Amino acid sequence: MIELSNVSKTYGSGAKAVHALKNVHLAIPKGAIHGVIGLSGAGKSTLIRCVNLLERPTEGSVVVDGRDITRLGAAELNRARHRIGMIFQHFNLLTTRTVFDNVALPLELAGERKAAIKRRVAPLLDMVGLADKAGMYPAQLSGGQKQRVAIARALASDPQVLLCDEATSALDPQTTSAILELLRDINVKLGITILLITHEMEVVKSICHRVSLISNGELVEDADVGDFFTAPRTDLGRDFLNDFLELTPPKELTARLLEAPGEHTHPVVRLTFSGDAVSTPLISRLARECDVDVSILQAKVESIQERTLGLMIAELLGDTDQTRKAMEYLKAHQLQVEVLGHVQRDV
Repeated sequence: MIELSNVSKTYGSGAKAVHALKNVHLAIPKGAIHGVIGLSGAGKSTLIRCVNLLERPTEGSVVVDGRDITRLGAAELNRARHRIGMIFQHFNLLTTRTVFDNVALPLELAGERKAAIKRRVAPLLDMVGLADKAGMYPAQLSGGQKQRVAIARALASDPQVLLCDEATSALDPQTTSAILELLRDINVKLGITILLITHEMEVVKSICHRVSLISNGELVEDADVGDFFTAPRTDLGRDFLNDFLELTPPKELTARLLEAPGEHTHPVVRLTFSGDAVSTPLISRLARECDVDVSILQAKVESIQERTLGLMIAELLGDTDQTRKAMEYLKAHQLQVEVLGHVQRDV
């Protein structure tokens, strides 16, 4: 449905050139919900705006539903954009138009008759839960209601693709949850392909089928959401995951961590359990079979769509041979093991 091939975007030239996107390849199948995450300035907004050519790529092609829209003339591109809806962080509603008239705007611009507009707009307002707000103005609405109006407006021209540019960033958590549920419902009912960019891992966890991580204009990871949450491949991916899960060593322990092991140290590890490992008593077996004590500092279990993810920070208390054997045991049982550092042990 959406395919970006070797897409680059450069602003300026020479020594002052800013390379916002660098050779991006991204394929999103029809009916998928695909998230793109990254730090501020990573290139997320530029990427999504290249999909409908609000930003024209410096290099590369953008194919939507089999058509390379970078090759279209102005009139054809305008028609193609009618099949690509977009919603924004700050809603972009016209304050002097009612809810009904805001949703109707794309249809008016396309030259639709009033009767056809009414037949199209009324069901959309019902779909987004605003049938009773048709005559109200944006100033009379909450943030969540404004975003629902923006979603209905984006759907007015019956698009195949919906682009969401930080669509929930200005909303509180409860309202965010409701908007994400609405987007999921739209995806299921209409079969619409959704590409969203966000810095919120909760958004990715809640509704995305697949996620891409962008850094300095490059896509550095692309994976199913379950795989990304259980085994991110890059340091940046692990940082995003750890920040989201809020699983970090206590400050008093962090102050004592040594980077390299010594003769009388023991490791502090972050463990990630997935699949059958979550419900298997591996830690108690580890203690018995490897003759080590395990001090659990933090632990939690997360449900990531259809997968269960367990996380733990623990100290492995034993001599060098015991802790080495314990580390081998954990890895042999398919746990992700990250050594955070080493702590001097009493001798």
